[in-house]
Amino acid sequence: MSPTPPPSGPARSAAELNAAIRALWMDGRGHPTVRLTPEQQREYHELLAELRQVQQGDVTTAA
Repeated sequence: MSPTPPPSGPARSAAELNAAIRALWMDGRGHPTVRLTPEQQREYHELLAELRQVQQGDVTTAA
C-alpha cells in the first residue's frame, strides 16, 4: 500500500483522516487485515497524531 502523503494545502478533515486510517486496515481485496507492516504502522501513528490535532482544533474553535 502506498503511504498517504502529508497534506500540501489546508489540513485534512477528520472525515478524510478517518477514511485514510480505515483504508490502512484493509487489504487489496477490501478485507480487514490483522497486521500492519512497519511502514503502515508509522503512517497509522502519523494519521492518529494529525487526527488528534484536528480534533483539538475543533474543540478550541467551538469553545
